[in-house]
Amino acid sequence: MIPHPEDTIVALSSAPGPGARGIVRISGPNTRAVVESLLDSPGILPVAKHWQSVNLRLSGFSSPLPAEWYHFPGPNSYTGQDLAELHTVSSPPILERLIADLMKSGARSAQPGEFTLRAFLAGKKNLPAAEAVLSVIEAGSDSDLRNALAQLAGGVSEPMAAMRDDLLNLLADVEAGLDFTEEDIEFVTRPDILIRIAKAIAQTTNALRQLETRAVSGRAVRVAIVGEPNAGKSSLYNALLGRSSAIVSDSAGTTRDFLSSRWTLDGMELELIDTAGWQEARSTIESQAQSLGKAQTERADVILWCVPTDAEFDSRRKPVSVAEVLTVRTKCDLGEIGGGIPVSVVHRDGLRALKRELAATAAALIRPSLAPSQSRCRHHLEAAIENLRIAHRHATFNDPPELLAFALKTALDNIGEMTGAIYTNDLLDRIFSRFCIGK
Repeated sequence: MIPHPEDTIVALSSAPGPGARGIVRISGPNTRAVVESLLDSPGILPVAKHWQSVNLRLSGFSSPLPAEWYHFPGPNSYTGQDLAELHTVSSPPILERLIADLMKSGARSAQPGEFTLRAFLAGKKNLPAAEAVLSVIEAGSDSDLRNALAQLAGGVSEPMAAMRDDLLNLLADVEAGLDFTEEDIEFVTRPDILIRIAKAIAQTTNALRQLETRAVSGRAVRVAIVGEPNAGKSSLYNALLGRSSAIVSDSAGTTRDFLSSRWTLDGMELELIDTAGWQEARSTIESQAQSLGKAQTERADVILWCVPTDAEFDSRRKPVSVAEVLTVRTKCDLGEIGGGIPVSVVHRDGLRALKRELAATAAALIRPSLAPSQSRCRHHLEAAIENLRIAHRHATFNDPPELLAFALKTALDNIGEMTGAIYTNDLLDRIFSRFCIGK
């Protein structure tokens, strides 16, 4: 069920948790009055100004809360309504109290995606652009972000909207002819109909191809660092991440658990995992460490098999796995190198070559898939192309104009469902319920 669009809503718009700045967003007809009710000193926020430092009086707090008030008057705001943001320190207890007091003053808690839903209902964004807001937020790699920004900018939907206007005019001409079948009046010639439908087919097909090239990469590629104890796994883990996340020691068996960190390499999202060294378990803790390391190795997409240069290289020890295995000869500053990618964390030799090889391996493993919004758009575009082809056949063979008009109307409905010109409440619920609150 679509929430009432004339309610005044409030939500935390910044990331939750402690930080330098927290942002609370308010939208609706009573935005200004709701904020004014919390002012420390009686007064009215200036109409001409869109920014002002204010002090807010919160219940349960003896001191006023310094904040910055930003005002975006409708209909030129993101939601098309009066919209305001209160910027203050990102302290969870303070922000929770601020939102609670705003709700006591007449606002209600925003539902997931309700700010963007209002932007859609106000005509500020079409449906693909609204869905792209979520894609931008959830982008897991550079390519995902570029695709989401392209969709947000209207790369596919804007040309389709222009084409839809031309088809609407064509349908109007065809239906006008139906009203004057007994009179010698021709509103549109058959060659003109064929040209305009063919143009629409070409534009829709091009939009579908654009959509297919904007596939998302899906989940992060899992990269497990494995090897025997004291093989330099944790040192390599830290060197690749560029920070000290794993404990490094000359003593074998330092890593008892596994460590995991997200890592962006050449625009791809990777999950780098440091596992315990292979060894015979001598205690319950070591047994658990070996089980955890084995489980992570089995789930990995890529394995970095670490073999120190000063250790004997035996290819028979190579992990048996369906994952891609890259042999890394660690500690190459200690001796001669043979078999594998030589790396010295001490001198930082070979790290760049290892990253290149890992990036190429990960890129080959990524299986592009369509995001939910792209999948929905593709379905409607494919249906539109099919109905436009039917319309073209009717025009080619001079079939009854009623059949031509019906095929054009059906294609227009397909395009309208893609852009959001035609929608149902269930569709909006399904799309915007995936958003986080505050967006």
